[in-house]
Amino acid sequence: MRSWVVRYWYSFSTTGLLIGTLFFAASLTPTLIPRNYLTQGVLSGCSAAAGYGVGFFLRWLWHYLELPEPQSRVLRVTKVIAACVCGIIGLAFLWRAAEWQNSIRSVMGMDPVDSAHPLEVGAIALVTFVFLVTLARLFKVTLYFVSERLSRYIPKRVSYVIGTTVAVLLFWSAADGIIFRYALRAADASFRRLDTLMPPETQQPSDARKTGGPASLVGWQDLGRMGRSYIATAPTEADIAGFTGKPALEPIRVYVGLQSAETPQERARLALAELKRAGGFERSTLVIITPTGTGWVDEQGIDPVEYLHHGDIASVATQYSYLASWMSLLVEPGYGAEQARALFTEIYGYWHTLPEDKRPKLYLYGLSLGALSSELSNELFEVLGDPYQGALWSGPPFASRIWRSVTNDRNPGTPEWLPQFRDGSYVRFTAQRNALDIPGAHWGPLRVVYLQHASDPITFYDPRSLYREPDWMKTPRGPDVSPELRWYPVVTFLQLTLDVAMATTSPIGYGHVFAAEHYIDAWIEVTDVKDWSAGEVARLKQHFIDQRR
Repeated sequence: MRSWVVRYWYSFSTTGLLIGTLFFAASLTPTLIPRNYLTQGVLSGCSAAAGYGVGFFLRWLWHYLELPEPQSRVLRVTKVIAACVCGIIGLAFLWRAAEWQNSIRSVMGMDPVDSAHPLEVGAIALVTFVFLVTLARLFKVTLYFVSERLSRYIPKRVSYVIGTTVAVLLFWSAADGIIFRYALRAADASFRRLDTLMPPETQQPSDARKTGGPASLVGWQDLGRMGRSYIATAPTEADIAGFTGKPALEPIRVYVGLQSAETPQERARLALAELKRAGGFERSTLVIITPTGTGWVDEQGIDPVEYLHHGDIASVATQYSYLASWMSLLVEPGYGAEQARALFTEIYGYWHTLPEDKRPKLYLYGLSLGALSSELSNELFEVLGDPYQGALWSGPPFASRIWRSVTNDRNPGTPEWLPQFRDGSYVRFTAQRNALDIPGAHWGPLRVVYLQHASDPITFYDPRSLYREPDWMKTPRGPDVSPELRWYPVVTFLQLTLDVAMATTSPIGYGHVFAAEHYIDAWIEVTDVKDWSAGEVARLKQHFIDQRR
């Protein structure tokens, strides 16, 4: 056993271990989202394996270029020295890991941690590293196995090309079968079952006017868990009037679940029919909502606008998936846009036929994948003759087309995490602190507001961080980004990839979790609310803060 361990140790590349250790150490530094010891250990192991791969490639390149090789004795001494250096670097960075994590937690208002659990992190990282290196060696064995047998009949270099191709196909097929087919199908089935659950607080409404009620065109069971929650938790006329002290209406909420109809077009037509039945076009304001991947409509986003308009508002949403947004992007990236476009086409098409003085003002709203899909629901040239009034898109994913174009073309001197675009008449950006009141700027006929956090990895994930520093890391940084954050090639890319999966684990008001008080400022600008004083707005914000406690 001991001899096997010794042979296994000496089989590692010295260069690979050195660079792998540097990558391991860098992975302990902070990015956007706080980590626990489990996620940190997996990240550190993946980073070490990536660094080892880089070092192994450099060693191979040295050999391929036929540069002088070190003597075996020198190589042994070098490995011992490398092991000592690796240990010192690893221990030093593990010792500072808690301090780095607390630098994120402090800007998010979280309690500090006393320890980063270095032993647990180190053990998990080691297991992850060994697993990935073993997987890579298995790939290498497969490649050589195929190429050596082919080299008897074809040129050696050609056999290597074919061997590499075969190994890639085999490993990709295995990954596709295990991860994309089995794991994601299992996740889909799990989310599908979850969607059928009936929490006790979501009782079927007895009001015939409500979606899912006795006279509704949509069955209560067909709404899904998120749809039932959306309908059941709406503020009532009494809630709004009791808070404002002014007359109010019962907000109209329409929701069509994934099981309500077969196709996106059928669900959109059903949503239009239900909205007309409920009297949605008789209200002063109408919001077309594109929910997240699971079908969730954020109550922090929709409740405030219903209060701001004293309940004289209707909203409509259709479900397109059961999966979380990041899973939907992997499995069914076009579903959200297809459903959003179908719904917009039906609602806007009917709204467009109504007399201008007899129809509600029309707005779009989406969070996360819903924001991306809502962006794609229409083209600007399609509505220029009769535009809707505006849109509020929160936490737009980094792939959002309009967001990306406007951000890249932002005014010089404005940061990527809070840009200004031209004269501010069409689109504006805001964050935790209201940044929508731009001196000298005047809104045009269509108002678009992006609500985003500088600490949101779903918005600021950048695949190019693999080899270059993203602009949002440069000064000035967002107030909710750790001052200890640094860019490292490859490692930062891996850190941000993990951050994307953990984006909703941050406290409310940070990361990919949005707070009602920030939505209030955005909705006031988008829907041009003028009948609320500054004191009343502050009281409404406090009302939602108190509700969360």
